[in-house]
Amino acid sequence: MNILIIYAHPNPASFNAAILKQVQNSLSKSHNFQTLDLYAEHFDPILQFDKDHKRRDLDKVPEMENYRRLITWADQLIFIFPLWWSGMPAILKGFIDRVFAAGFAYSYKKVGMEGHLQGKSAWIITTHNTPAFITPFAQDYGKVLKRQVLKTCGISPVKLTQLTSIEKISTDKRQKLLDKISQIASNI
Repeated sequence: MNILIIYAHPNPASFNAAILKQVQNSLSKSHNFQTLDLYAEHFDPILQFDKDHKRRDLDKVPEMENYRRLITWADQLIFIFPLWWSGMPAILKGFIDRVFAAGFAYSYKKVGMEGHLQGKSAWIITTHNTPAFITPFAQDYGKVLKRQVLKTCGISPVKLTQLTSIEKISTDKRQKLLDKISQIASNI
């Protein structure tokens, strides 16, 4: 299986970085995987369209070709990112806007949309400081990415793992969360 890990956290010493390392180390050696670290790549998240750059042509922007190729190559996508103010980091939102474009990831039908990325699955891992008892009621971009973006593009199944109250938990609890991530990754 080909796996693309899409990682979005600016601090290489963060808990998200520990999650990334845990996933990379726990995936079966029978899988091929690549990691796309959006901050390390200095990905430009700014979406631009005007009279010379049409929105309908976003699927043909040459600067995004390598990213479209990676998405096409992957059987499974793994997203790792924090939630800040209930949203994903702007760099990841820009990645979604620029890469998961109409014509590539989906197209419009007479009624609704048709996903072009069928046959792929995804795992979304988010971290945040919201207490666990509030997360079922909170709007967050882990859920939005799962329901409104990936499923719309034909990606299914999509698993969402939310790691909560990260700043307040002990080192032991953090290790238990990393062990949980390792267990899930080793079963892919």
